[in-house]
Amino acid sequence: MEEKGEGETDFTVIETASDTLDSSIKFHLVTDILGFVLFMHQQIPSLLQDLTLEFDELNTEFAELETAIVQAETCSLRRNHASRKREVRMGIRRLEKLMNTISSFRTALQLMITEFPAIQRVILILGSSPLRPLNVYELNFSCETAASGGEFTRNRVAETLSKKAIRVLVSKGAGSSSSAGPTKLFLFVEAPSSINLHLHFLPKRDFRYGKKIVPFKVRFSCRTKNLEREACADDTHPTKAITSHSSNVDDVIWQERTLYRNSKEQKKRTTTHKMLQEKNGNVGNQGSTCAILNDISFNDLSGFSAGILSKAWLPGHPQLKSE
Repeated sequence: MEEKGEGETDFTVIETASDTLDSSIKFHLVTDILGFVLFMHQQIPSLLQDLTLEFDELNTEFAELETAIVQAETCSLRRNHASRKREVRMGIRRLEKLMNTISSFRTALQLMITEFPAIQRVILILGSSPLRPLNVYELNFSCETAASGGEFTRNRVAETLSKKAIRVLVSKGAGSSSSAGPTKLFLFVEAPSSINLHLHFLPKRDFRYGKKIVPFKVRFSCRTKNLEREACADDTHPTKAITSHSSNVDDVIWQERTLYRNSKEQKKRTTTHKMLQEKNGNVGNQGSTCAILNDISFNDLSGFSAGILSKAWLPGHPQLKSE
């Protein structure tokens, strides 16, 4: 079921019949929509699931060619295998950085969701800076969260909600304006300041983008919870809050994750962050309003016309056309 959020003209509510939303479903929703954003804004040349499949096939073929070269009985056959092996190696190198970035993104997001399953807000920003975005996508999760126990397998619920969300975004005009060229992608996740993932996230006190930008907003809500709210609207004895959403607003902070193509620059940034932690103590405990994973950017996938910036994963991508 899809409906407009009350009092929010750009907010669309997508309801699920379940009482809770599994944390693994949140993971797949975020990664699917992130991949959709990259593809629709021409930051990657094709769907990430297709790029991933191509990369896996190239690695499989490379291993088979290595065996075939050893077992080749004639010099001409060996030369043919060696020539094809060089071509496959070039294809692997072309995709390797992107695939490593995808893997790193998935790991970081899974760690965040494992530490804090009750994530309620995610913001995706495409642009040169979070303060000067080209496009903003906001995802809200108002359902109570059931921990996945570290399992992030894809299921039918995740697939269905992902299709609904992408259809909604397409119907609202998402992706209708493409970027002039390669740009950066920022992923913001709201989480408590007590979470300590300093190898993946850097704390940031405040964040807000320009008021001129109209974000695409989608809220995932549990139908059962909405019915309970309506039934208890006039109840003088409010129900007890569920612990998964009981985090104090003052206990959340913006955290930042930045990836660099230059390993020396990345090492320098990591060293600087550690020095600041030693000087200021546990930065994460200072408190503010939200948490971020951001600045995911690579734009040098040679051989592709549209640059790459990416830390995304798009398995089982649904139809992009609205129904």
